[in-house]
Amino acid sequence: MGGKSADVMSIGLTASPTTPAVPAAPAADIQTVFAGLLADVMHVGQVPVHSNFFDDLGGDSLVMAHFCARVRKRDDLPSVSMKDIYSHPTIASLATALTETAPALAPDQVAAEAAVPAEQAPRASATQYLACGALQLLCFAVGAYLAALIIGAGADWISAGTGLADTYLRAALFGGAAFAALCILPVAAKWVLIGRWTPRQIRIWSLGYIRFWIVKTLIRSSLAALFAGTPLYVLYLRALGARIGPGTVILSRHVPVCTDLLTIGAGTVIRKDAFFQCYRAQAGWIQTGPVTVGRDAFVGQRAVLDISTAVGDRSQLGHTSALHPGQAVPAGQRWHGSPAQPGAVDYLTVSPVRCGRLRKARYCAISLAALFLVYLPLAEGATYLLLEVARRLFPGIPSLAALMNSTAGSPATAGLYADELLSTLIVFCGAVLAGLLCMITVPRLPNLFITPGKVYPLYGFHDSLHRTIARWTNLKFFKQVFGDSSYIVYYLRWLGYDLGQVEQTGSNFGQEFDHETPFLTTVGTGTMIADGLSFAHADYSSSSFRMARASIGPRNFVGNNVVYPAGGRTGVNCLLATRTMIPLDGPVHEGVGLLGSPPFEIPRSVERDSRFDYLRTGEEFRRLLHAKNRYNLRTMALYLFIRWLELCALALCGTAALAFYGTDGHVLTAAFFALAILGTAALSVLAERAILAFRPLQPKYCSIYDPYFWRIERLWKSPVDVYLRMFDGTPFKNLVWRALGVRIGRRVFDDGCYITERTLADIGDDCVLNAGSEIQCHSQEDGTFKSERSTLGADCTMGVGALVHYGVTMGEGAVLAADTFVMKGEEVPAGARWGGNPAREM
Repeated sequence: MGGKSADVMSIGLTASPTTPAVPAAPAADIQTVFAGLLADVMHVGQVPVHSNFFDDLGGDSLVMAHFCARVRKRDDLPSVSMKDIYSHPTIASLATALTETAPALAPDQVAAEAAVPAEQAPRASATQYLACGALQLLCFAVGAYLAALIIGAGADWISAGTGLADTYLRAALFGGAAFAALCILPVAAKWVLIGRWTPRQIRIWSLGYIRFWIVKTLIRSSLAALFAGTPLYVLYLRALGARIGPGTVILSRHVPVCTDLLTIGAGTVIRKDAFFQCYRAQAGWIQTGPVTVGRDAFVGQRAVLDISTAVGDRSQLGHTSALHPGQAVPAGQRWHGSPAQPGAVDYLTVSPVRCGRLRKARYCAISLAALFLVYLPLAEGATYLLLEVARRLFPGIPSLAALMNSTAGSPATAGLYADELLSTLIVFCGAVLAGLLCMITVPRLPNLFITPGKVYPLYGFHDSLHRTIARWTNLKFFKQVFGDSSYIVYYLRWLGYDLGQVEQTGSNFGQEFDHETPFLTTVGTGTMIADGLSFAHADYSSSSFRMARASIGPRNFVGNNVVYPAGGRTGVNCLLATRTMIPLDGPVHEGVGLLGSPPFEIPRSVERDSRFDYLRTGEEFRRLLHAKNRYNLRTMALYLFIRWLELCALALCGTAALAFYGTDGHVLTAAFFALAILGTAALSVLAERAILAFRPLQPKYCSIYDPYFWRIERLWKSPVDVYLRMFDGTPFKNLVWRALGVRIGRRVFDDGCYITERTLADIGDDCVLNAGSEIQCHSQEDGTFKSERSTLGADCTMGVGALVHYGVTMGEGAVLAADTFVMKGEEVPAGARWGGNPAREM
């Protein structure tokens, strides 16, 4: 795809005209106006100019966000951001700071501003939008048919085995061939449909976009991501066209798509959950652009590299940081923050060790052997195991070979459908209990061989043990079962967490968190943790790693999507706000809140958040906690029941597909495979709406011991999240959101957004939602829950990894840069471009 057309064109990045600065008014005049605006917002008679917004006036971040929005609507006043509010928490200090001469933008910030596209893509017609969906549906149907052909042929061949050894050998050969084909297919599709990626623009919903979507979907679905952090993963990216030097370690499973535009130098380390996909969606276009990382560089965990960015040789980009288009970290420098700025923390603290080609080749060979000879045959054997259990319970059930050769309506298959329900229940319960037992016992053995503080080479015995511990103890299923309930603390202790003396709240931990080892994780007494926490215990070089303990102090509250590394400089009684970057240098922060990236101090709590403190102790607390526990137990049982129903649906559709295999050809078989996928997704959607009695949520401010909040926790366990990703980039994602209660407009492009409270989100026509973005319509701080509606106007764009908090309003055509965090209650004006953590006008 090259040249220019209505669908595809090369990008030209030109600078936008500079908006004339508003002449600064005298500080005294601004104080008077600010005081009047704040008094109106707080509904009081007057506001003393030397009173602290939080300590003296009792304000909170939501109130101050409304104040900032009022100020921005006045052309005669300087713009105010939430960071300004926290840095200058009185009217007098704020007015003085804003009337001082503003520093000029750094060259990298000017470049980032200049990289913003000037034009909105022509709106797709309804015909184009529907035609795109029809073509994507056709691709899905073709894929299901090919899968039916391959699986049917494989099942035929495996079932013809004459004994256990022969059947195992056939399963291993078929599984290995299927895995190789699934890895080769994206590579072949990319070179056939695209060729080499170049910087360009592709109009969303066009024919050019269909080719992009096919390649992106195949790459993102590839099982090669299972080998992230190994040389096999690097070889796979090279096969896709990426230029990657020797000795590079890529731990992130966010597979880049436009790989010809990716350049990574030798000896570089890229930590997990980093985004460097070499494309973004904005203003109706898919824009592709280069991402360059030099030699011996470092990219931190949950960092975002937007298009047209670079990290120089021996440079570092910290955790929870971002580079916006046009930004480049100079050679040898250390940057952090969103957008990134110079810092001092050294993230490469582990010395490299000898790690030759033979060691890497041996590790890759052992990994492939384990996959082909153990994991794949076991996965394929699940079908046979289910049938064998069913046959033992119900002797009338036929074998797999007999089932495939039977007639669809024969008594043998008719009886199977009824008996299979009970057999799936037995297998499901057995798998849950066995899995739980394995998770709390198996990882303890390899942990005996890992010594904290000792440097180990990669791709060896200790590295394999380290990966085994992380893989076994991070299964999402059990986190979703026990999370957001009192029972999560017992589960975490079984895993190996050090929780000290637990002060039970019923919501000590959410259900979305991960770690590199549970045995070096400490969480202090009285600490509560929301979703998305990631403990980073390991320090990596390009050839070695070292483990260390990660400790969160007592009486902390940790917000959403926080990376907490070993050595974090936080202590007792801290509020770690959503998306906060944890400091690794300087004094230990205690008794304060931290916000932003890079972080700055804010009040630990405000008067409004103490409203429900009386429920933390006493007889009323114990009564409500018992009631919450009983409700949470019912929620856990409901979650397990829904997952069992999904297994039943998959098993019944699979049995029907095998029964029709011998008589009605592959078309009906493919139809049953497709029905299994879409039917289970529809079942999860129906279950979520039924939890709410098919009514929308209403904004609420309440205690976590209010039954309203317990129902919210039940919604957070919705299994529909498992299926959302397969609809990314298609019109069908919008149908799913509508079915879940989101008020969503026409032709919205969703490349991987997540919405927590669906019925509290409004999204306008032609919005663009990038991968990793999130609309979170709630906040949970300590024992208080708050929710409010968030609204995106028409033609808005959320960049890669951007997060919109509750009570936010975005005007038409507003754009959020990558990794932007828009705080609660903010109002983004129409046509504005915001970025940063916390967000500000750019």
